[in-house]
Amino acid sequence: MSRRNAFLLLLLGVAVLAGCDGPPAGSLPPVDLSKRKARVLATTSMIADLVRQLGGSHVEVTQMMQAGVDPHSYRASAGDVQKMQQADIVFHNGLHLEGKMSDVFEQMAQRVRTVAVTRDLSPATDLRKAEEGYEGTHDPHVWFSVRLWSKVAETVCNALCDLDPAHAAEFRQNTSAYQKQLTALDEEVRVKAQLVPESRRKLVTAHDAFYYFGQAYGFEVRGLQGVSTNDEPNTRRVQELARYIAENKIPAIFGESSVPDRSIEAVQQASKKGWKHDVRLLGGELFSDSLDDADKPAGTYIGMIRHNVDTIVNALK
Repeated sequence: MSRRNAFLLLLLGVAVLAGCDGPPAGSLPPVDLSKRKARVLATTSMIADLVRQLGGSHVEVTQMMQAGVDPHSYRASAGDVQKMQQADIVFHNGLHLEGKMSDVFEQMAQRVRTVAVTRDLSPATDLRKAEEGYEGTHDPHVWFSVRLWSKVAETVCNALCDLDPAHAAEFRQNTSAYQKQLTALDEEVRVKAQLVPESRRKLVTAHDAFYYFGQAYGFEVRGLQGVSTNDEPNTRRVQELARYIAENKIPAIFGESSVPDRSIEAVQQASKKGWKHDVRLLGGELFSDSLDDADKPAGTYIGMIRHNVDTIVNALK
C-alpha cells in the first residue's frame, strides 16, 4: 500500500471515529481532572515547551514531533492519531505549519479539544501574508518574534484554564511569570542585535522562517526556500541569492537544524564560483522549526532564541 493510500485510510478512520457518538465541535463535555494531570498533546517542540512552562505540575505533555523534525512535511501516523484520541487537549501551531495534518486536526476537533495556538493573533497587525503558492495563508513562524510568542502564551493559558478551572489561578500565575522572562528576553535580543552594524544586518537562511525575527529586531531576511520547506529551490533562485550575498558582501549564511544543508551549500558554492565571494556556511547551527534535544541549551524556547541570536550576531558583526 502506498503512503498516500495509507494516509487516506488513516483520515477515513478518524472521520468514522468522529461520527460515532461524538459531540459536535464546541460542545465537548468537561473533563474530570480531580485525580490526575491533564493529558496534553503538542505537535512541535516549541509548543510542548510552552505548555510545560505554563501548565507546570498539572499537565502531562506528550510531544508529537521530536527534535530536528520538519513540521512542514510531517505526516500523522496511526500512533499519532491514537495519542490525539487519548489526550484531553491538543495544541498545534496552525497557519498551515503542520500542513499535511490539517484534515486530521479538523476531524479530531469533533472529539478532542483542539487549539491552534496562533488563533488569537491579528492577521492585520501581527501576521505576514505568505508569498506565492500560499495565497490566503500567513507565515506560521511566529515564535521568532518573542513579543508574538508572549501573545501565544495567553492563548495557551486560556485554553488550559478552560480545560482545568480548578488550577486556573496557578496557570495564570505561571503565565505572568513566564511572560516577564519573555519581556526580558525580547530586550536582550534587541541589545545583542545592535552589536551588528545596520548595514551588516542581512540574514540568509535555508528557508524563509525568520521574517518575524527580522521584523522585530531589524534584520533584512532572505531564505532560499519559501515559508514551507516543501518549496524546492530552483537554479534561478540559487543564483539570485548568491548574487545578493556577493553584492552585499555578506560574511556568513546559515543552515537550519531541521533542513538538509545541501540546498544552502549550493548557494555558498554559487557565491564562490559565480561571484568570487567567499561566504562561510554555519550549517545546522540555527534552530528554526524545532528546538534542540531537551537536555541541550537550545532545548527550551528561551535557550533556542539565545542560541540563534548569539550565532547570528557572532557571525555577522
